[in-house]
Amino acid sequence: MYKLQLMPIEITRLFDIPYYQLETYKLSKAFTTRSNNKWESTSTQEYINKANQISRGLLRLGVKPNDKIAVISTNNRTEWNICDIGILQLGAQNVPIYPTISKEDYEYVLNHSESIYCFVSDADVLEKVNKIKANTKLKGVFTFDDIIGEKSWNEVLELGKDTENQNEVEERKKAVKPKDLATIIYTSGTTGKPKGVMLSHNNIVSNVLASDKRVPLEKGKDIGLSFLPICHIFERMILYLYQYCGVSIYFAESIEKLSENAQEIKPSVMTAVPRLYEKIYDKIILKGEDLSGIKKILFFWAVNLGLKYEPNGANGWWYEKQLGLARKLIFSKWQAALGGQLKIMVSGSAALQPRLTKVFAAANMPIMEGYGLTETSPVVSVNDQRQKGFKVGTVGKVIEHVEVKIAENGEILVKGPNVMMGYFKDEVKTAEVLKDGYFHTGDKGEFDEEGFLKITGRTKEMFKTSGGKYVVPPLLEGELKQSLFIEQIMVIGEGEKMPAAIIQPNFEFIKDWIDKKNLQIGKTNQEIISSEIVINRIQKEVDKCNTHFGKWERIKRFELTPDVWSIDGGHLTPTMKMKRVIIKEIYKDLYDKIYRN
Repeated sequence: MYKLQLMPIEITRLFDIPYYQLETYKLSKAFTTRSNNKWESTSTQEYINKANQISRGLLRLGVKPNDKIAVISTNNRTEWNICDIGILQLGAQNVPIYPTISKEDYEYVLNHSESIYCFVSDADVLEKVNKIKANTKLKGVFTFDDIIGEKSWNEVLELGKDTENQNEVEERKKAVKPKDLATIIYTSGTTGKPKGVMLSHNNIVSNVLASDKRVPLEKGKDIGLSFLPICHIFERMILYLYQYCGVSIYFAESIEKLSENAQEIKPSVMTAVPRLYEKIYDKIILKGEDLSGIKKILFFWAVNLGLKYEPNGANGWWYEKQLGLARKLIFSKWQAALGGQLKIMVSGSAALQPRLTKVFAAANMPIMEGYGLTETSPVVSVNDQRQKGFKVGTVGKVIEHVEVKIAENGEILVKGPNVMMGYFKDEVKTAEVLKDGYFHTGDKGEFDEEGFLKITGRTKEMFKTSGGKYVVPPLLEGELKQSLFIEQIMVIGEGEKMPAAIIQPNFEFIKDWIDKKNLQIGKTNQEIISSEIVINRIQKEVDKCNTHFGKWERIKRFELTPDVWSIDGGHLTPTMKMKRVIIKEIYKDLYDKIYRN
């Protein structure tokens, strides 16, 4: 029988991280997933044992170096991470796929990546895969959930129970070099077919080690709550970082159960995208609106105080004195809703509203906003509360070993060990974005006098009106999404005489507002968007926003949509970015109403 020997721990490949955790922290709860109404934990040792079992099982299935194995999971769960390490140890590549994409996109990604096996989480994902399996090169599909008549991932574990071929696993591990391909991540893309971003072990490992210096974690003791899709590089890198830091990882059941799960496990750290922080904030404000008398006065006194927050005591001793009182009376209740132990939250994927940065920092639950892309593994820069490394309205300072320069047209260019190997099977697109060692991000930015990076727009999202004036939609959209009446907004007007907007109202908030004001308005979405009272109220929000912009940038007209924009509806990518071309097509009638009537 083969006895597993610990390697000398130098982290140069992703699968070195669990062994480092075993030697340094040896957690009893490396991963915890909720199953059958109870939390089930896996220790570091069990994690490594099962990953090796998967490796041995895959070897017996004939998996060779550079074979591609897809993993599709509806929720984050322990099995995903075990499979990930089991695949990578063999010099094969993990191809994570977003569970929410269409079966046609499944077919495209599975074929383009040439995946030969696939692990799926549940019956819903399996159903989509089974519909297109015959059109792919898949030799087998294994499920994490037990599904009658289907192959379970337990069959691969069973194949790997015999340790006789562990020597071969060790040889395969030794053969994997830091610059070898580790994963292909297909970007969700707002237009066209997804691109396969090739990331090496070194790309992601370098990002983990550099990001570690920016996150104030208590190593070996902290608890992380994970719920963002692990198929996205942001959450995946964070999970490797947690493992490296000895953070016990708990997987939330769903976004809907986030608060409930947080109250149970009391996390010290979590990551989210701005849209989620906006929803948490909106729910808190709605609860505040339900208060009365002195409680309501105190609540909104604390909120308004929070909206004036500046880091490092910049507002002076009197502000800090009031803030201490607000934290004790009001903000402590906000913390309790997310477990009461949160020290830090991290935000990425899109721009975070400065008001959210301020109010959550004031509430002692600071959100550290960062910047990055799938192609940069992903972190380029991130805020850090310590040593004056935190500035509201910026994405922090550039991390160690990464170089950023701003091109003449304002585009952010990135160079460093985190920059991708290229796009899989697409030398043309690779050459378009990788020039002279720099990755051309397509984002515009600038550095302030203290070295903080600020994102000012996206080169592809800028447009010219027919009058030749430039408009930067994300700036207008960001301003308007601060309104509680507006959930989603897309600014339009390329080649047209004026900017306009298609708006999805915040129906939940507006229904509550109708009740409080005793307005005679129907409560269906269609009745809400047809109401002159609602339209006029949203017009007030647009007018207020317009005062911050030049005359040529101001939104002159808008139309409201009756449906909620969603991933399933095709409006949003799996990372909650707007699919601008598709939204414009879905609401072509509203577009024409604005510009053609």
